[in-house]
Amino acid sequence: MAWPDEAATRAFATHWATQPALAHAFVALHGDLGAGKTTLVRHLLQALGVSGRIKSPTYAVVEPYALDALDIWHFDFYRFNDPREWEEAGFRDIFASPGLKLAEWPEKAASVLPVADVDLHIRTQDDDSRQVTLHAHTATGQALLRGLPGVTA
Repeated sequence: MAWPDEAATRAFATHWATQPALAHAFVALHGDLGAGKTTLVRHLLQALGVSGRIKSPTYAVVEPYALDALDIWHFDFYRFNDPREWEEAGFRDIFASPGLKLAEWPEKAASVLPVADVDLHIRTQDDDSRQVTLHAHTATGQALLRGLPGVTA
């Protein structure tokens, strides 16, 4: 699937926010620096009802958001180096609990992360559009991909 501009990213996020399966999903976000991972997360969180500033968790590793009916954790593992931090920070408990987990740079924590429901890969093209590839690994992931244009679950 292609996102020609940020409006397309927002439209995808707005559509995805309506999917009930998202409430208990783990989405791993892959892409180079500047590919649009955080932009996608911001649009998705806004579409889900998060208000106020949505900041990147680059230094904090995780930013939690609590809505009335949904807990959300936005992870950025770019600076994640020590698997012991996983236990000490309580990440195992977060991933075992209900709610939406979004993880940028999941490959940096691959040895401790559970299998993602969806792996979403964003690649910047020469014309600044984005090529997006999604892979479902679970029934939840398949439910999230169903109905997306140009995607097979």
